[in-house]
Amino acid sequence: MSESREFCPRCGDAVPERREPLPGDPRGRDALLCDDCYFEDFELVDAPDRIEVLVCSGCGAVRRGESWRDVGARDYTDVAVDEVAEALGVHVAAEDVEWGVEPEQVDENNVRMHCRFSGVVRGTLRSAEVTVPVKISRGTCDRCGRIAGGYYAGVVQVRADERDLMSAERAEALDIAESYVADQEADGDREAFITEVNETDDGPDIKLSSNRLAQNVATRITESLGGSFESYPTLVTEDGDGNEVYRVTFAVRLPRYAEGEILDPEDGDGPVLVTSVAGRLRGVRLATGEEYTSEFEDAAAPDATRLGRRDDATETTVVTVEDENAIQVLDPVTYEAKTVPNPAFVDGDEDSVLAFEHGGEVHLVPEA
Repeated sequence: MSESREFCPRCGDAVPERREPLPGDPRGRDALLCDDCYFEDFELVDAPDRIEVLVCSGCGAVRRGESWRDVGARDYTDVAVDEVAEALGVHVAAEDVEWGVEPEQVDENNVRMHCRFSGVVRGTLRSAEVTVPVKISRGTCDRCGRIAGGYYAGVVQVRADERDLMSAERAEALDIAESYVADQEADGDREAFITEVNETDDGPDIKLSSNRLAQNVATRITESLGGSFESYPTLVTEDGDGNEVYRVTFAVRLPRYAEGEILDPEDGDGPVLVTSVAGRLRGVRLATGEEYTSEFEDAAAPDATRLGRRDDATETTVVTVEDENAIQVLDPVTYEAKTVPNPAFVDGDEDSVLAFEHGGEVHLVPEA
């Protein structure tokens, strides 16, 4: 009785009887070859002849497919390793695959990646070595191209109502804009950027990459510094689909009064040091130390006379504390002893206090 055997379809040699392939196992003619014939054409690794990595010369982002990605690399060796790892293919029949790579820096823009692979195929340990040249090319990403071209879609104009914008307000408004845009970039939004900041006598004009970004910046500035903003769209062009494209100016108007100003609300109860302009105007009565809150919801609404700022106050000597309602101090301008109201924020044991003189009257001012 003849023995039933399988034979290699290429060389005709007998091969051991094989089990039925499991789902996902290789099938077809190659699966029937004997080991010698199978390994004649076998390649453990499929590697490209060379790889080119396109890097933005402006921000260092790397082009991946149709998009640019921030990689945060100090050099591009790690980027080259990642690109090679994605481009290499290991034979589907290989099991227990291990691999390593040794980069060789040829020059600033060229790296040779020496790759070593091993894997088990048909119960046999196979290994392979390949060298893939990687060229680092320089280009300009869409984002940097837009910035260089002065592109912007939204503008935030920061102004104050009926007064000059203070330097601290300018600085805080810019810090709010820069911090918010940086957070958006950190979250992966490569379309978020500040194109330009124009400093005018009235306040900064902040040009941003999108209307959404500009609106969010305006919202955060008013939440922090008070006031409100209005939007003014301008039609600039149409896109390729015929849709109208608008550039929007968000006009931020900070409150009429600023934190740190000394005002006279002219209600008969004396000057107020402004401590907050978010929502209602709030402050401290200099005569008593009591809290002051405007009856108007809009901090810009109350009519008041500007007397000065907390920064105008200077340290002066306490002559004597007469009683809980009166204290005698030296006038910071004339150095005469004057009796003034003794507010709650003054400690009776202090030898000196902050005092502000206006129109011949001396007012004590709380410490910052």
